[in-house]
Amino acid sequence: MIKMEGVSKSYSTGTPALNNVSLHIRKGEFVFIVGDSGSGKSTLIKLLLRELTPTEGRIVVNKYELNKLKRRKIPKFRRNIGVVFQDFRLLKDRNVYENVAFAQRVVETPTRQIRKNVPAMLSLVGLAEKYKAKPKQLSGGEQQRVALARALVNNPPILLADEPTGNLDPRNSWEIMKLLEEINKRGTTVLVVTHNREIVNAMRKRVITVKKGIIVSDEEKGEYIDED
Repeated sequence: MIKMEGVSKSYSTGTPALNNVSLHIRKGEFVFIVGDSGSGKSTLIKLLLRELTPTEGRIVVNKYELNKLKRRKIPKFRRNIGVVFQDFRLLKDRNVYENVAFAQRVVETPTRQIRKNVPAMLSLVGLAEKYKAKPKQLSGGEQQRVALARALVNNPPILLADEPTGNLDPRNSWEIMKLLEEINKRGTTVLVVTHNREIVNAMRKRVITVKKGIIVSDEEKGEYIDED
């Protein structure tokens, strides 16, 4: 599902953000990517979304070879990836239903289908009753669930979650992680970038640790490794 081979990325300052990174993520895996701030995690996510291109190496995501992807094809490629961020990124002037429906309208889903898909997705994330609420009327945990529903409503084969629990208290963090696990059980490949040591250690998934732009460990049923 995701393949990086010998990928390096240097910024204009010449500082390498990633240095000769290779990794393979299979269909249906649940993978944590961990590491301190500045380790290269965000660069890795941006490369997978084709927001950046590598200085060296090859990246294939869901059969798209990103190095060769023409600019006009980037939107189509991104429709196959659900993305959840730390800061929710909801449309503040629209209610919960409209925030989720927006992702369907972008891909020109027929209105009849939207009316079926959006309530089903809001049910999955436990927000069926809140469909008329605006983001400011919701808690942080509820806002992240809306963001998750929006990321998943088009049924993408891959979900990238960048610090999805970064702004949440422990109870809401666990609820979001349980949802991600449920989504993974339904067949979606899930990649989570996180600093949350407790969650990583408790869930015992595959853990890839990045330090100074290099993968320093890649463990099945792994734990959060201290980088001293």
